[in-house]
Amino acid sequence: MAGRGTRTGPGAGVRTGSSTGSSAGSSTRAPYRPEGLDDAFVVPAGDDGPAAGATSAAGPGATGAGDGAGGSAGSGSSGGGPAASPDGPARPAPVALGVRGWLRWGWRQLTSMRVALLLLMLLAVAAVPGTVFPQNAQDPDRVATYLTDHPTAGPWLDRLGFFDVYSSVWFSAIYLLLMVSLVGCILPRTAVHLRGVRGRPPRTPRRFERFPARGRARTDEDARAVVERAAADLRRGWAWLPPVPRHRVDVHDEGAGTWSVSAERGYLRETGNLLFHLALVGLLVSVATGQLLHYRGQELVVQGRGFANAVTNYDTWQQGAAFRAESLVPFTLRLDDFRSSFDADTLQSRSFAADVTVTEPGGEPTERTIRVNHPLDVAGAKVYLQGNGYAPEVTVRDATGRVAFSGTVPFLPQDEVYTSRGVVKVPDVGPGQEQIGLNGFLLPTVERLGEGLVRSVDPQPRDPMLVLSVWTGDLGLDDGVPQNVYELDTTAMTQAVDAEGRPVTLYVQPGQTVDLPDGRGTVTFGALPRFVALDLRYDPALAPVLVFSLLAFAGLAVSLFAPRRRLWLRAGPADDDEPGRTLVLAAGLARGDDTALVGQVGALLRAALGPPPGGDAGPPRSPTPVGAGTVGAGATGAGTTGAGATGPEETGAGSATSSSATSSSTSTRTPGGQP
Repeated sequence: MAGRGTRTGPGAGVRTGSSTGSSAGSSTRAPYRPEGLDDAFVVPAGDDGPAAGATSAAGPGATGAGDGAGGSAGSGSSGGGPAASPDGPARPAPVALGVRGWLRWGWRQLTSMRVALLLLMLLAVAAVPGTVFPQNAQDPDRVATYLTDHPTAGPWLDRLGFFDVYSSVWFSAIYLLLMVSLVGCILPRTAVHLRGVRGRPPRTPRRFERFPARGRARTDEDARAVVERAAADLRRGWAWLPPVPRHRVDVHDEGAGTWSVSAERGYLRETGNLLFHLALVGLLVSVATGQLLHYRGQELVVQGRGFANAVTNYDTWQQGAAFRAESLVPFTLRLDDFRSSFDADTLQSRSFAADVTVTEPGGEPTERTIRVNHPLDVAGAKVYLQGNGYAPEVTVRDATGRVAFSGTVPFLPQDEVYTSRGVVKVPDVGPGQEQIGLNGFLLPTVERLGEGLVRSVDPQPRDPMLVLSVWTGDLGLDDGVPQNVYELDTTAMTQAVDAEGRPVTLYVQPGQTVDLPDGRGTVTFGALPRFVALDLRYDPALAPVLVFSLLAFAGLAVSLFAPRRRLWLRAGPADDDEPGRTLVLAAGLARGDDTALVGQVGALLRAALGPPPGGDAGPPRSPTPVGAGTVGAGATGAGTTGAGATGPEETGAGSATSSSATSSSTSTRTPGGQP
C-alpha cells in the first residue's frame, strides 16, 4: 500500500518503504521543519544512528528508502530537518542574564517611549496634591491652619511631603527619571536620524506593480533627459524656503539605456518628533534651573517712602536652593505718587500707575512708572504692581498724654469701593497701663445710613472716615509667636464697652482727635496717603520656558502633519511593438495614509515628460483620473494607476506626441470592450 508508505510536504522530500517501516517510522517521526530554516541544533553525543546520516544526506526533494528497521530509522529525519534524539530535538540551555544583563534590560525599559509616557503621566498626577493642599513655599500660614484643623491627617501629610510637593523626594525622583528617560530615548534616535538624513534615498525597485500609486507613459525623448528633468523638478526648493530642496534625490544609470531617479522626503517628520522631545527636555531643565536660582519678595510701600533691595527688607521672601543673598543688586526704590481712575457709573477700575524713583549702585536717581501688566525692569528682576490701598496716618497717646504710637497703618481693601480693614497695635504704653488695640475699617467716601450705620460709596477718598473698636489687654507681641500684622489677637484682651454694656465704636475723620474710653488716651487721624504692594521676581527660566514651549508645539505640528513619502521614476526602451520609444514608469510609497500620493506621482510624470510641444499637436499633458485612486497622463499611451484600479492601461488614439486616456468609474477597458 504505497499511499500509506509515502509522505510528501514542503521540505520533507518523498520517503517510501513497506507498511511495517512506515508504521515504525511514525513513532519516532521528527517535528516538521520548514524549508530554509537554518537554526542549529545539538546532536546528543554517541548518536550516530541512521537519523544523523539521514539528516546530512537529506534535503529538499531528497528520497530516502529502507525496509523494516531501516525504514524506521530513515524516517527519523527528512527534508533537511534538525537532528533529533529519540526523545526529540535537543534544545540549547537557557543563559542567565547576570547583573550586566539585568542592568542593560532595565536601561532599555527606562529609555523606551512607553516608560517615558508613563512617567510623564505620573508626573502630572504627582503634581495634583500641590494644587489641592496648601504649600509652605506659597502660604505657610494656611499650612499651619490646616495642621491645626486636621490634627490626625495633617502630620502624616506633612511627613509625606504633601505641603512641599514640588521639592519632595518622590516628586524629584519622578522628575529626574523622566528627564533621564527622555535623554536616553532621544540620543540614539538622533544618531539614527542624522545617519538617515545624510544617507542616499533607497534604490529604485525593479518592479512597481506592488506600490499603491504608480503610473506609466511613453515618449520619444531620450531616457536620460526624461530622468534628469524629473530629478530637477524633485530638487526644487519650497516656495517659502527656496534654498531647501523638497526631496533628497539620487539618479542611477541602470545600463542598457535605462535610467532611474529615486527621491525621498519626510525626514522632517522625525525631525519634528525629535524637536518635540528635545523641547520637553529643555522645559524640564529650564524649570529645574528656575527653581534653583529664582527669588521673589513682596513689599508694601507707603507713598513718600521706599525700601532697599535686601532680603531682610521684604515682608515675605522666597528663594531657590542655589540662590545666594550676596547676588542681589542693592538698588533703592521710593514711591513718589500713586494715581488711580475708576468708571463714574460702575466704579470699575480703569488704570493704576505708581510713580517711583529708582537708584541703582553708581547711578543717578531715575523716575519710572509701574503699571498693571507693565512691570519695572531693574537689576535683572521685574517689579510688578500687585495691589494698592490706603494707609491712614494715626497717632495714639496714652493716658499720660505721651505719644505711644505714630505712623501710617495700611488698611487692606475688601471690596470694589475700597472698604478697607486694618489694625492699630499700641504696645508701648506707659507703666501700669494695658496695651491698646484698635480694630476697624476705613471708608474712603462715607455715607451715613442712620445712627451707627455707615458705608463707603466711592473708592476715591472724597470723605474718608475711620470706624474703630477698642480693645485693651495683652497684645501677645512679647510671647515670641509670629503674628499677622493685619489681624488682632483678642485672646487675652477685653473690648471696651459703654455704661450700657454696648461695644464702644470710634468715628474719626481726617484732622479729628477723639478720646479713648475709660480715659486711656486719644486717637488722631492725620493724612491719608496711598500705598502699593510691589512684587519683585527673578526667574531665569521664564524666557527658556517660552522658547521651549513654542518649539514643542512646532515640533508636534511638524511630526503630525509632515508626510513621509518616497517617489521613483524609471525611463528606458519601450516594448518591442514600439521600437525607438521610451517607456516611463513612476511609483510612490507613503508611510501611513497620504491622500496626495497619487497626485504626486502624476505630477512627477508631468514634470518628467516636460511641457507639450508647440503648435496644436494635441491637448496639454495633464493628469486625467482613471479609476479609483488612479491618474492618467496626457502623453501618448500614458496612464497612472493607483490602488483600486484593476483594469489594464488604455491607449487612446491620437498623434505621435499626444493622446488622452479615457476612464470609467472604477476600472479601464480596451477599445475592444474587454477588461
